[in-house]
Amino acid sequence: MRKIEILGVGCPNCKKAEEEVRKALTTVGLVEGQDFVIEKVTKPADIVARGVMMTPGVVVDGKVVSTGKVPKPGDVISWMG
Repeated sequence: MRKIEILGVGCPNCKKAEEEVRKALTTVGLVEGQDFVIEKVTKPADIVARGVMMTPGVVVDGKVVSTGKVPKPGDVISWMG
């Protein structure tokens, strides 16, 4: 199971990033709780500890894959490859 972390303090773009990640993954048939799990990281210190200075950030299996923007569906799907 892949672990996806959405980094952000709760701004509209952070919420949209989480929404887009879920939507992209379910569109290609992946099942939350079976194929992937999403965790929100909201504490600024925890976000910075991952090396992210601009939110929203997305981390897949411990690797930062996106910062400072809402990810596009194609990007999300490619991260799962």
